[in-house]
Amino acid sequence: MSGGGERKLLGRWGEALVAEELRKSGCAILAAGWHCRLGEIDLIASDGKYLRLVEVKLRKSASFAQAREAVDARKQAKLRAAAELYLAWNPTRLQPRFDVAEVYAPLGMETRQPRINYIENAF
Repeated sequence: MSGGGERKLLGRWGEALVAEELRKSGCAILAAGWHCRLGEIDLIASDGKYLRLVEVKLRKSASFAQAREAVDARKQAKLRAAAELYLAWNPTRLQPRFDVAEVYAPLGMETRQPRINYIENAF
């Protein structure tokens, strides 16, 4: 498998881990990997009060930088634009909120207990 394919597979694995944690906390997963011409939203979940628009970042470690640092101003702008389109197509009374989930998996998908750091209202 190419490097890009492995990264995509690893990313989807991280998103599935976060989705499972959200389910355990009582959230309903409305969409995973939702994409449009403006970008992609990794997870869209509802907890009954908030529409959680979740960006998932997976890293082997935080030694170079924390995973959340990859969600810079440019990435935030893309997420906001995609979210506006999602909300136009899927109206809701829930308050939209952007969250970031950092997944640290030192051995990639072989990691037995990946660490998830979930940041509510990240930007």
